[in-house]
Amino acid sequence: MKLDPIVFSLLDTDLYKFNMDQVIFHKHTDLSGEYYFRCRNEGVTFTREMFDEINAQIDHLCLLKFTKEELDYLRSIRFIKNDYVEFLRLWRPIRDYVETSLSDEGELSIVVRGPLFSAMQFEIYLLEIVNEVYFRMQYDYDTLLTSAKEKLDQKIQDFQSGKYTFTFAEFGCRRRLSREWEDVVVRRLSAETHNLIGTSNVYLAMKYGLTPIGTYAHEFVQMYQGIDSIPLAYTNHYALEDWYDEYRGDNGTALTDTITTDLFLMDFNRAMVNNFNGVRHDSGDPYEWGEKIIRHYESYGVDPKTKLLLFSDSLNFDKAQALYDHFKDRSKVSFGIGTFCSNDTSEKALNIVIKLQTVNGRAVAKLSDSPGKAMCRDEEYLEYLKRSVKFRLGREK
Repeated sequence: MKLDPIVFSLLDTDLYKFNMDQVIFHKHTDLSGEYYFRCRNEGVTFTREMFDEINAQIDHLCLLKFTKEELDYLRSIRFIKNDYVEFLRLWRPIRDYVETSLSDEGELSIVVRGPLFSAMQFEIYLLEIVNEVYFRMQYDYDTLLTSAKEKLDQKIQDFQSGKYTFTFAEFGCRRRLSREWEDVVVRRLSAETHNLIGTSNVYLAMKYGLTPIGTYAHEFVQMYQGIDSIPLAYTNHYALEDWYDEYRGDNGTALTDTITTDLFLMDFNRAMVNNFNGVRHDSGDPYEWGEKIIRHYESYGVDPKTKLLLFSDSLNFDKAQALYDHFKDRSKVSFGIGTFCSNDTSEKALNIVIKLQTVNGRAVAKLSDSPGKAMCRDEEYLEYLKRSVKFRLGREK
């Protein structure tokens, strides 16, 4: 079964890939990294036919270059700088950076190795490829599409009826059913509701005249763990400083949970509270997190109503509405909703990730506020990181 190209534009990725990459391009071109694929679903296997198709799709991806129209669009984003766009004019995905293998038991392995400014760009493209290959080859795709359409019709009806009143961004690139279905979802939600404020997919933002939305991911904070001169428990501090230096308060929503929100808040000081528009939740109890963030703002005399709480952890619309109702009178509230938008079908979605695991040969890790989300190939390092975080929390609180 030969599929059409899944990725046909290098803009078909999340905005935060460009945001993070611009900082790396300006400040950390000496960093190299390794990214590893993982499927968190139990019992999911890949066939040899799927594996061959995934490789063929990666081969096609690595033939792509940015077009003039795409580069001009990136220039139109107010915080993307011209020298970085000129770098992207020269950049392309390099096939030698990606290694794939398939075990006899059907376990898929993907490893990306290379300079961080280049290797980091593969994540979303590869997840898009793996996800679409799997769902097209494992199931009857037309049946999945029918169920997805029925569910989308109901969601739109619920917005139009007033059942849902919150605003949100579509964050569905990485786990979408297919490229064509994410396109339909974004087009219809933007045309038939007043609630979609943008999408993380830069290509679809350009296509439909929407706001591209995103700031940074866990990998951005993780990469500072690979810099010898930076103490592990202070990586949030250096990440926030570099981000502010690059964007000067624009593009300012900080992710709190890379090495726990409690540690993040130690570095989210008065200056950073004022410099960032808000913060993003991606693990742990969202209500406890929101209350903690509000208390933190109030401790600096900042009105939480002037700041954004952005929730993005495995949300559906019912969860989002409940969070909105809880916090709407105390803060600005919005949501990034991914799988529930782009791959809500009669079959269970894949929970697949590609995570940064080493920087300059050193292990790096994400702790998050949910222990099950920790991912590190070096258990000894993970325990060392936990001890470093615990030591600083105990010493400075």
